[in-house]
Amino acid sequence: MNDGPKVSAPKIETGNLPQATMWMIASCAAMAGIAAIARHLATDMHPYLIMFFRLVTAQLCMLPWLISNGIDVLRTERLGLYAIRALFTCGAMLTWFYAITLVPIADITALSFIAPIFATVGAALILRETVRLRRWTATGIGFLGAMIILRPGLVELSSGHWAALASAAFGSVTVLIIKSLSRTENPTKVVFYVGLFLIPVSSILAWTVWETPSRDMWIWIALIGPVATFAHVTLVKAMSLADASAILPFDFARLPFAALLGWLAFGEVSDMWTWIGAAVIFTSGVYIGRREAQLGRQPSATPHPNRL
Repeated sequence: MNDGPKVSAPKIETGNLPQATMWMIASCAAMAGIAAIARHLATDMHPYLIMFFRLVTAQLCMLPWLISNGIDVLRTERLGLYAIRALFTCGAMLTWFYAITLVPIADITALSFIAPIFATVGAALILRETVRLRRWTATGIGFLGAMIILRPGLVELSSGHWAALASAAFGSVTVLIIKSLSRTENPTKVVFYVGLFLIPVSSILAWTVWETPSRDMWIWIALIGPVATFAHVTLVKAMSLADASAILPFDFARLPFAALLGWLAFGEVSDMWTWIGAAVIFTSGVYIGRREAQLGRQPSATPHPNRL
């Protein structure tokens, strides 16, 4: 009935936990900001264009890192894995930007918490990791949380809800790939390569639906990349100050930030079931992350791919 052989739980670094918590909450606020900016842009722009501008502006923010470290910092022997990661990130971003046009920001955020649950299933099916009863039970509870939010048969579901779930599924594959890349690659390089692969792809997609953005939209276009970069930098800072399993529970802060921005900017009000379902999903995800930490593996509960 156990989830593997009994081992002593690793010591969690908590000395810098207050600082790590502040950085994590800042990252959560920035992630909600990305969703709000994307929702505003979606009123006048196709998702292909939003994705293109998000990638380009974020990549421009990373140029100082490349200049200061030199082109040699991009050397890698894992180019093929980077390409595969970019493919699934593309799927995650496209479905997420589509969902943001149809579904309240808080609902998308709540459903995004299921990505680590999908990652557990993927780890068992793709990586052949041993997943025993405790984690399978937590996984099942996580999917139950998704059903609480969606309530199929009781409420009408839009294609945006299914797109949000698809984004989480694509994102779970990127989680598994990032776990592999992080063993040998610099985290900033992992992020830079996403733009390097996806900007050419997104430019082709954007060209098929190109419309020159209005003057008002350029302000928001200029903001989305820096906000996304800030979300990543603050997340990395938080991870550097405390173990992931210690700060993971604070990732739930994304939901109240998203709900607040959705209400202030767009008049969106999430119902009680969204909060209950999100809490169920998130609790199961936290359990899975802590269980993997106890078993000496890197936690699979990685934040939403759009943050990476």
